[in-house]
Formats: sequence, structure tokens, C-alpha cells
Amino acid sequence: MQMSKEALAFNDVTFRYQSEKSVESVSILDKIHFHVDDGELVSIIGTSGSGKSTIFRLITGLEQPDEGDILLDGKIAKSRLGQVGYMPQEDLLMPWRTIMENAALPLEIKGTKKEEAQSRVLKLLADFGLEGVEHAFPGNLSGGMRQRVSFLRTILSGSNLLLLDEPFSALDAITRINMQEWLLEQWKKWEKTILFITHDVEEALFLSDRIFILTQKPSNVIQEVKVPLERPRTLRDLSQTDVVTLKEHLIELLRSKVKI
Repeated sequence: MQMSKEALAFNDVTFRYQSEKSVESVSILDKIHFHVDDGELVSIIGTSGSGKSTIFRLITGLEQPDEGDILLDGKIAKSRLGQVGYMPQEDLLMPWRTIMENAALPLEIKGTKKEEAQSRVLKLLADFGLEGVEHAFPGNLSGGMRQRVSFLRTILSGSNLLLLDEPFSALDAITRINMQEWLLEQWKKWEKTILFITHDVEEALFLSDRIFILTQKPSNVIQEVKVPLERPRTLRDLSQTDVVTLKEHLIELLRSKVKI
């Protein structure tokens, strides 16, 4: 049986930061170990302050581990800036640039001429449900449409590994469901590897192959569950008995770690 290729791996990674209230450093991650296979969609859920965003900052290269190694495509990656695609919670579109100009930004940063960059974007607009709005400004679009632009921009980074940091959390319930279904279609089409942060257990179950659970600080163990759903899947599949049981277990696990 052929082993799956690892797109990302953390090998005994420890990260500390300097507290403003103490001369001693504070551990956020303590020798954590996990991997994400090429082509997987994996979600991270966890209590506030458990280290979810820190993991993303380490992957993108905005922070460096104090101990351990981070591997991209099986190789230790000391410098990771620009090697992964990142889609934040807020779309961060520039209000003075049109949709075309916003989407073309990662290509321009890499040195592609403006005309060529916009030509490449134009060919993709229909696939992302953005045809006909290329000359509009972000303020004229709905939240869901702006997130489509943000995801297109992330795709155009050219990276295999995409980090999505609660991208749908600010959307209304119906738009959020539509965007989740749309994301699965795009993930299948583009054959990317996605690591997805969410606070929504049901969202994690619907989207993911596996779910990582962080429940304490410092996080030294990432619990992992495999989602018992085949693909393709629909929202109705979330009503299956084993999925409902798993959802209740995950919610209880997270609640038990929250201090009130």
C-alpha cells in the first residue's frame, strides 16, 4: 500500500512567547506533533487561546518554533514566508481596487505584468461566481461575494497548501451554508490541501476528512478524529446517528475545557 504524501507536518514543535506581565516566557504549544496529507481538508477546532492561530502563524513563517521542525512537502522549511496560501477571517480586500485588481494582487506581487495578471483572473471569474463584477469595488458586493474574491486570491498564490482562518464566521447562516458547499466544490476542482480553523463543530464535520482538537494551553496533545462520512456529502448527512453522536462528543469535550 502506497503511503500518502505529507503536505505539512509538525514534529515536536514548541512555541513560547514573552509575557508582558512576567520576565518568563509562556508556552503556547509544547512538543505538538501532527501531519496533513496532500489533498486533505482538515479542520482545527479549540477553545480560545489554545493555539489555533499560533499554528497558522508558524506555518506561514510569521513566527518560528523554539523547538522542533515544520515540514512542507516532506522537507524541513526554515523559511516559509510566501510558501502557503492564507485566507483570513476578514477578506482584507482593498476598497480602492476593483475586484479584478484585488484578485490579481498575488500575481502582481510575484512580478506578473498587470495585463497578464488580469487576463488570468478574467478566465477564472465565472468559476468563482464573479463574472460580471470584475469592475465593481468591494463595497458594492455582499459578504459571500467578497469571500469568493478572497479565496480566488488565495488560489492565485500558487500554493498547494491553503490556510483558511474562520473565513465564513461573519456571514449569515444561509450564506455560510452556501459558501461551505461552494468551498467543497472548489477544493475538489483545484485539488488543494486545506487546513481550516473554525469554532463551529458542525462546519468542521461537514467540511473535513479529519478534525484536530486543541483543548488546553499549552497544547501538548492534539486529539484527532476521522469524520465518518464519505464524499461527496450533503448537509443531510450530518443527521446520521454516528455523526450526531460525534458532534455531541466534540462539543462536550470543548465545553469541559472552558473556564467560566
